[in-house]
Amino acid sequence: MTYTVEVEGLTKSYGSTDVLRGVDLAVETGTVLALLGTNGAGKTTLVRVLATLIGYDGGSARVAGRDVAREAHAVRNAISLTGQYAAVDEVLTARENLTMVARLRRLPRPGSAARVDDVVERFDLTAIADRRASTYSGGQRRRLDLAMSMVVPPTLLFLDEPTTGLDPRSRDQVWATVRELADTGVTVLLTTQHLEEADRLADRVAVLDGGRVVADGTPEELKAQVSGEILRLSYGDARTYETALASVRTPEVTADPVLLTVDVPTDAAPESVCRVLAELAAAGAPPRRVDMHAPSLDDVFRTLTAPSLEARP
Repeated sequence: MTYTVEVEGLTKSYGSTDVLRGVDLAVETGTVLALLGTNGAGKTTLVRVLATLIGYDGGSARVAGRDVAREAHAVRNAISLTGQYAAVDEVLTARENLTMVARLRRLPRPGSAARVDDVVERFDLTAIADRRASTYSGGQRRRLDLAMSMVVPPTLLFLDEPTTGLDPRSRDQVWATVRELADTGVTVLLTTQHLEEADRLADRVAVLDGGRVVADGTPEELKAQVSGEILRLSYGDARTYETALASVRTPEVTADPVLLTVDVPTDAAPESVCRVLAELAAAGAPPRRVDMHAPSLDDVFRTLTAPSLEARP
């Protein structure tokens, strides 16, 4: 088994603030790893370290077998990064954008035109290849952005929120493209806040919280950590929601103060559900809606990062 990313005990501080506090992470070659975490968990810092954009204080980090500190130039030649917003030149056509990248990456001119044609076809850009990028839809722009990352195929592709702002059909097209890239041997490190995206795309999921990896496994393995079923209690006003949150004493309960929902792990037995609802009714906090569902990555994420997301009474 080979690994494109190998991180051990990685630390990084800004002044007195410890951002990375001993990160351990390994990403197998030709797989998609989804890196999840709350704002401030250290995701961006970790990606910037791996992309050689900033240094680190302790531990070690290797990409494509190269030390990111001592062999930064070799690492840069092995990676590509596609940001949250498509970085295409709107004045140029798709073909011109791709040709520009080929020249910047110093591809030999005799073969660069053929490579551009190959990428145009592979990313389903043939019909729009000679139109200005300013006329493209969001999904077309994102496909072009990914294509520009693949003019010189990287060993490791960083993807930051790749489907932000896309409609469902364009999103599905981008997901299919990313999956195809991994199937050809490209390792993908995906940072996303969309848990469905991680569930659909990732071979493995790593959850960062407080500067450490608090969970690492396949989506199914992580979901198995949240046993039983999830009883979701929905409320229509903040006051009743707060009363309910103070009344439910199950340690694993999580809540969303924006959606005004309280999630209670349960064995799904009728008596267990009735007991929770009776306690809420007695506290004057009957829910407006009650739903039951199997654990999802959303539930895993809320459970693992609950201390940093909300203060329980």
